[in-house]
Amino acid sequence: MLQEIQRIAQVPELRSRILFTLLMLAVCRVGGFIPVPGINGEIAVSFFRHATGGGQNLFQMVDIFSGGAFSQMTVIALGVVPYISASIIMQLLVALWPSLQREIKENSEQGKRKVNKMTRLLTVILSFVQSALFAKYALQMNLSRPGIVAGELLDIQAFGFPWLFYLITICTMTTGTVFLMWIGEQITDKGIGNGMSLIITIGILSQLPTAFGMIFQQLNLDSQEPGQMTFSSIVVLASVFVAVTIATILIIQGHRRIPLQYARRVVGRRETQGGTSYLPLKVNYAGVVPVIFASSLLMFPATLSTFVGRGNWLGEVAVWLSPGSIPHLMMYVLLIIFFTYFWTATQFRPDQIASDMKKNGAFIPGIRQGKPTQDYLESTMNRITLLGAIFLALLAILPTIIGRFLGVPQTISYFFGGTALLILVGVVLDTMKQVESHLLMKRYDGFMKRGTIRGR
Repeated sequence: MLQEIQRIAQVPELRSRILFTLLMLAVCRVGGFIPVPGINGEIAVSFFRHATGGGQNLFQMVDIFSGGAFSQMTVIALGVVPYISASIIMQLLVALWPSLQREIKENSEQGKRKVNKMTRLLTVILSFVQSALFAKYALQMNLSRPGIVAGELLDIQAFGFPWLFYLITICTMTTGTVFLMWIGEQITDKGIGNGMSLIITIGILSQLPTAFGMIFQQLNLDSQEPGQMTFSSIVVLASVFVAVTIATILIIQGHRRIPLQYARRVVGRRETQGGTSYLPLKVNYAGVVPVIFASSLLMFPATLSTFVGRGNWLGEVAVWLSPGSIPHLMMYVLLIIFFTYFWTATQFRPDQIASDMKKNGAFIPGIRQGKPTQDYLESTMNRITLLGAIFLALLAILPTIIGRFLGVPQTISYFFGGTALLILVGVVLDTMKQVESHLLMKRYDGFMKRGTIRGR
């Protein structure tokens, strides 16, 4: 391990990128401890823990994604969820907007800039709406637990409406989300790895000590009475943790090899013999993006309905989509499968691959070049994507099901398998790939101890 770190330190560009990424992530964590002006973070945390009761509900999931910033009502309480929601909406619009598709194909850079600009604008709008509902929720909390909101802000009203508190909360949280969005883009451009994914990952990692503390609390080691958890359940959870980690690596790195052959070509005055190679098609082309998209999409409408209240149909939606329920698990599985296909369809270009193969004189044995090759690649990718999507969805819900049978709190099972672990492993693998690419460009052997990562 020390040799790999020394290799990284010997590449100035890679070293500066990693240091820049770590610095930006540290700035994100600092924002998680700065409360919104006029809100007492300590009282808010105690009320939040009492309200959740140690179990996993909607607010617990939002708090995990924001790295504990939601329960403390800090400036980055919304996290990057508005940006992810805006990205999902824009991906759907691109797929349904023919003129925008044509613009992206004709001028890729200009089209991407236009999509990014629209995504940022939509992020600001969603942050504005969610922060307003968050301010309403804080006022409801203050009625149950006075002292969360400063009385000076509530005294400044117009027509019985505490406009100053709403204004401060909306401006602060919207600015915090925009700041996180900027940091994520800076990490992607000037750092290493995907910025938004790393922000979510560092938020999940920051909650791991809380999960370990809950395990010791559930074991009840200080008393002779049996705790809510047993050592056997911990062994099962550890086994699930190892199994999900290995399975995630296999599904992300796994691919199907399509054999290729090259026709004889004349280079100068010499005729070269055609060779054979392989075209790797990933089993899970989208990585952990479907898991992030599905989690964020399920949290967004349920969050809105919970903030509005339970006296209407939106409140019933929140109860219906509460984490751990059967409808929530079913919707989660369907969304993961949908986003796996959707992301693969938007990123995988069989027409471009078939065109490049024809230009280079490559062909698949038994398949004609051109349109037949394109159709073959598309049908093959659809079949392996189905298997990858189903396997990914099973990995996401497996710990929840096992936790129910063992009676383990879902907050603990959420960390040691399922969504959080899938995101962690996927983001780490993606970051390692980028580090290895930089090392290989500088003629090193890569970050892994025995050459490149298996499966490529």
